[in-house]
Amino acid sequence: DIVGRRYPPELAGKLYPEGIPIYAEEDLPRLIKELDVADCAFSYSDVTYQHVMSVGAIVQAAGASYLLLGPKDTQVKSTKPLISVCAVRTGCGKSQTSRRIIEILMENDLKVVAIRHPMPYGDLAAQKVQRFATLSDLEKHQCTIEEMEEYEPHIVRGNVIYAGVDYEAILREAENDPNGCDVIVWDGGNNDFSFYEPDLDVTVVDPHRAGHELRYYPGEVTLRVADVVVINKIDSADYAGIETVRRNIAAVNPDAVVIDAAS
Repeated sequence: DIVGRRYPPELAGKLYPEGIPIYAEEDLPRLIKELDVADCAFSYSDVTYQHVMSVGAIVQAAGASYLLLGPKDTQVKSTKPLISVCAVRTGCGKSQTSRRIIEILMENDLKVVAIRHPMPYGDLAAQKVQRFATLSDLEKHQCTIEEMEEYEPHIVRGNVIYAGVDYEAILREAENDPNGCDVIVWDGGNNDFSFYEPDLDVTVVDPHRAGHELRYYPGEVTLRVADVVVINKIDSADYAGIETVRRNIAAVNPDAVVIDAAS
């Protein structure tokens, strides 16, 4: 629960010397009026289009404009080749897809650094940039069980993984990792589009939830921008779900390479 916390001034920048307070969403109409807010940007993920526009109606009814920030507003450019792995919903299988991509790259003698989508549970200022190269780093950074589950598979495979809060600072550290860096793999979270400008965009879809790829924000964005679409879980999904997903991919991104997978 992040309500009542404050994004720390060390990370917020000079325009916010006291940091940025975090309020409950139900306070939005009151805050717009009390603070004379002009613009509100919707900034979370894995929600239905109905939810996105319901929040928009609340914002506009209170008098403010409603924004959806796109990749040109948010993505950071790397100096290294970068592969992003995203998904149309949470739980599609991004992490195992990322790990398989990393294995292939390492088999080709490339030094791969992974960057993981944030899991901001602890002291945000202390978590500005986190580097995990050994299992002892998990204890050093006081990782939660969920974080350990994400980071440990990378460490035991022999690749370094970064995470944290300040994603430009993280990227610059990763590009100059002391173990070397030929390629960066963005291991995404939820159904966000990549925090970084990708050279190759991979999106994972889930035939167990066929149709969600066109009904959830910003998952449909990740589908439309993908160079490669991985249809995961085909070993356990029914045929109708798989075919629905195939048709939807063809309808919105006919040029994407489609790969069937079971993980």
